[in-house]
Amino acid sequence: MKSTLLAAALACATLAHAPTTFAAPPQAAEALTAQGFSPARLKRLDAAIDEQIARQQLAGGVMVVMRDGKPVVFKAYGQQDIENARPMRTDTIFRIASMSKALTTVAAMILYEEGRFQLKDPVSRYLPAFANVQVALTGGGTEKPRRPLTIHDLLTHTAGMSYGAGPAKAAYEATGMKDWYLVGNDETLAQWTDRFAALPLQSQPGEQFIYGYATDVLGRLVEVVSGQPLDAFIKARITDPLRMPDTGFVLPPEKISRLANVYGLEGGQLKLEETPARSDFVNGPHKLMSGGAGLLSTAGDYTRFLQMLLNQGALDGVRILARHTVALMTADHLGDKSRSDGDGFGLGFWVNVRRGGFKELGSEGAFGWGSAYFPQYAVDPKERLIILFMTQLRPAGNSTLNQRVKTLTYQALIR
Repeated sequence: MKSTLLAAALACATLAHAPTTFAAPPQAAEALTAQGFSPARLKRLDAAIDEQIARQQLAGGVMVVMRDGKPVVFKAYGQQDIENARPMRTDTIFRIASMSKALTTVAAMILYEEGRFQLKDPVSRYLPAFANVQVALTGGGTEKPRRPLTIHDLLTHTAGMSYGAGPAKAAYEATGMKDWYLVGNDETLAQWTDRFAALPLQSQPGEQFIYGYATDVLGRLVEVVSGQPLDAFIKARITDPLRMPDTGFVLPPEKISRLANVYGLEGGQLKLEETPARSDFVNGPHKLMSGGAGLLSTAGDYTRFLQMLLNQGALDGVRILARHTVALMTADHLGDKSRSDGDGFGLGFWVNVRRGGFKELGSEGAFGWGSAYFPQYAVDPKERLIILFMTQLRPAGNSTLNQRVKTLTYQALIR
């Protein structure tokens, strides 16, 4: 029943693109109350987003709140193109940057379930370029790893692979490895991985949580183990089965008009940073499929992906992962080493371990992540809840709206 309701609720957003704007019909107060939300308190969520748009601190966005597979909020706000007065739509396409990591992680776990590798396996068994990897020392020079670099290290960001920071910063910069954005690179993922493998790690394997290129390396591992390009594997095994037609690494010509502009806050003022005409997703080389930050998606598509995870690996009769695998992914693997929005880290997301430990509203066992473009998501199994905010704001200045939407959702949940 839950999956059927979800499919109906998201049909307009994921399959029908005719209307200029779409929002789920306003829920009657009785319906919201039946879903456990206070209608009056829920208005605070609308007000916070509208206030940022009115103050020209945000162009627009899409807000999704789902409970028990049914929409509480599914609404577009503001504009996707201010200059041409084009309203935001719920089928607007967004660059999702690090929210790509969850899909690449699921891709790897699909192969893990097939018995293609163990999480404790050395990365070099599948990617020989890492066979002689070294570890940078703070005072200069390198040393050998104290133990092999493993697939588990890639999944938990304990592989010593940063986005440039660390004792090997100069070596990273010399080879152009100083930013998460790889979409414009005129090289394949295989070529990039071989170049990256020649650099020292920024720490010993397993010793520190260092956010960076690990998921891009994981994407290459998916390619080698599966024998397919990363984009083809994700399409065949995740996005097609889950009916996520607008999620991919390249934007087809017929969808260009639905790609939102990127705006940024500079000196407190909203400034246009990128249009579809200037986007590598449209005009780029389309060669490097970045599993760490290279996907596009819509609110409707990504909600279906999150609902699959909330349903312990299945949606609409399609099983992507076993429930035990999702349980492993959403368990805390790092303890005190974790550095993210939760007080723990699983395989691909922050996780909430102990109420009070994660220092914000939420439930123990919830998990999520965000994007450099400012979106955020949270999945709460205890409350059977999905919270997703999609937008394109980079740089975001001092805005905290992407975090506050989670608080504003939880405060409206009264039973």
